[in-house]
Amino acid sequence: MPTRTAAQRRIEASAGYDAYLAECPARHLLDRIADKWVSLAINALANGPQRHSDLQRRLASVSQKMLTQTLRNLERDGLVARTVTGSVPARVDYELTELGYSLLPVMQAIKSWAENHMDQVHHARLGYDEVHAAR
Repeated sequence: MPTRTAAQRRIEASAGYDAYLAECPARHLLDRIADKWVSLAINALANGPQRHSDLQRRLASVSQKMLTQTLRNLERDGLVARTVTGSVPARVDYELTELGYSLLPVMQAIKSWAENHMDQVHHARLGYDEVHAAR
């Protein structure tokens, strides 16, 4: 049996991912990146490192706890890096990793689509509600 490199083994393993299967790790990743706070946080970090307080101001109505949890999850998934600078008080910055930047165009496109099509979606909702309110 020929030996395989680590890269070849990773490619073989990834060929088995199928997000339609309930226990597929890719499905869990889709759950994570489909979260509104994840999408907004990734978009907010597009222009470089930011502090927690800057992100909290940028993401209107996100609680401190939710933002912390979101950033922690993104850090765990390798999409965001957390850097602590030794000063008084300590400075903590968050920035996209290379992997995070690879996801950014998708997240920007989704955000842009939502902003550009909201009027159409709103109109569709009103029409739907009119039809279904009569039932």
